[in-house]
Amino acid sequence: MASGAHKLIPSDPEKVMVVRNVTPNIKICSTPFLRFGYIKVGGRGTIVALQSGNLAVFSPVAMTATVKKELATFGNGQVKYITALDQEHHIFLEEWHKAFPDAKVVGPDTLPEHRDKQGYFQIPKDRWVLMRSADRAGGFSVSEEFDREFDTEYNSSHPNKELIFRHKPTRTLIQADLFFNLPAYEQFSKTQMNPTSGILTRLFSAMNNTRGEAIWQRRFIWYAISAADRNGFNQSIGRIAKWDFDRVIPCHGDVIEQNGKGTFEKVFKWHLDALKKGN
Repeated sequence: MASGAHKLIPSDPEKVMVVRNVTPNIKICSTPFLRFGYIKVGGRGTIVALQSGNLAVFSPVAMTATVKKELATFGNGQVKYITALDQEHHIFLEEWHKAFPDAKVVGPDTLPEHRDKQGYFQIPKDRWVLMRSADRAGGFSVSEEFDREFDTEYNSSHPNKELIFRHKPTRTLIQADLFFNLPAYEQFSKTQMNPTSGILTRLFSAMNNTRGEAIWQRRFIWYAISAADRNGFNQSIGRIAKWDFDRVIPCHGDVIEQNGKGTFEKVFKWHLDALKKGN
């Protein structure tokens, strides 16, 4: 782990992590996380038991004693896929790779170089499964068993290079920074910290929530996040909009248990409208 990462995560994750099953085959690990060391956005890892029993991990969090115990009794206990959902959600890849060295490590094509520049442990090249925009025409692929259960989208137009997945059997969208659902109530529920306190947290939460028309998050994504390549961003959002999903598991903020598709369409309304108009 690069030295700067210690400022972002709790000193003793075991004490403050919330681990629970969302469905019988999806487990989430919610933990405090401070963006830039100050903003309470929370963090979340998701573990999916595939029909084979193998486990797929998305945005891995600290491997605490509780996480190890939960893994041992979930599916067949064998982690076969470890996914960094973007260039930011990779802090614990080293820990998980060393625990499961035979697992495929999935990420955006920019991630290995990004990690090298930040001084992170080098994942062996033969373990990486990297998503590239050029692969879109033929369809993104991780493995036969993974592809049977997941749809995959790579939004390379997002500054963080987002990977988004739909777990088909449970109609669940798994994503990192595509959109937030702040405040991060569950992720700070085992701490003494108020997830809504602090001027920076309040400002960031005001721009990154899904309440009402989600107008501030809509503006933030439109004018800031997607500005560099809005057409490419729109195209990616349009592909996700074709998926059938109800639940959304974000890395930041609470899980959206119902009407996740409607929330997605609300947040990205301007992008979907622009796509319809051909802009």
